[in-house]
Amino acid sequence: MDMRARSKLVSGTPAARPAARTGQPAGKAAVVVRLPPAERRARILAGATDYFAEYGLTAQTRALAAACGVAQRLLYRYFPSKAALLDEVYREAIVSPFKAVWLVQLRDRRRPLEQRLLEFYENYYDTVLTRRWLRLFLYASLAEARMAPDYISAIVFELLETIVRETAHDLNVDLPKDPALLHEVGWMLHGAVSHLAIRRHLYGAGLDVAERRVLALHVRGFLGGFAALAARARDFEVAAR
Repeated sequence: MDMRARSKLVSGTPAARPAARTGQPAGKAAVVVRLPPAERRARILAGATDYFAEYGLTAQTRALAAACGVAQRLLYRYFPSKAALLDEVYREAIVSPFKAVWLVQLRDRRRPLEQRLLEFYENYYDTVLTRRWLRLFLYASLAEARMAPDYISAIVFELLETIVRETAHDLNVDLPKDPALLHEVGWMLHGAVSHLAIRRHLYGAGLDVAERRVLALHVRGFLGGFAALAARARDFEVAAR
């Protein structure tokens, strides 16, 4: 047997080698699944969101494309820049989980206030304050991206004002007129719930008591101390004049 024949027996014919790498039968081309553009875009967005949540917002587009399982040029076909991709991540992963109907339900005075607050924060904790959402939000803050401040100004401030005004109405308590002080009163509850999620999802701490019970404690504590909080905020407002 000459050397050329021996070489073919050892390495296989050129046509057989690709089939060996892909697992396809010899002589048959690999099946390429072509997704509809909307589905492909959604998959890229989901993959990029997961990547940002795990590794931060500083990744280059080449690494992002690899994490999403697409070529870099395909990534650019759907998102012309990294900034455009981050804008869409903000809308879909940060803002979208918040339901506008929650604000309507918080303002429904036909139901007891404590029940409204507890129901809202149970929904908010389960739907918004997930591990992925928290990591993405904190990475955006560390990167000084606009995600966190934009979310706070677009959603959280209205939420805080709703909670504080509904509580003041229910307890017949006067509020400070300064919006900044009013927001700080609301942060007493919202910040406590947010930190509960951080402790559990990111620190892995404080897991001994069911979150529903902890949320009930935070809501009851906020309502019990609300009059004193509002009075102190009014004092600060008077002192600043």
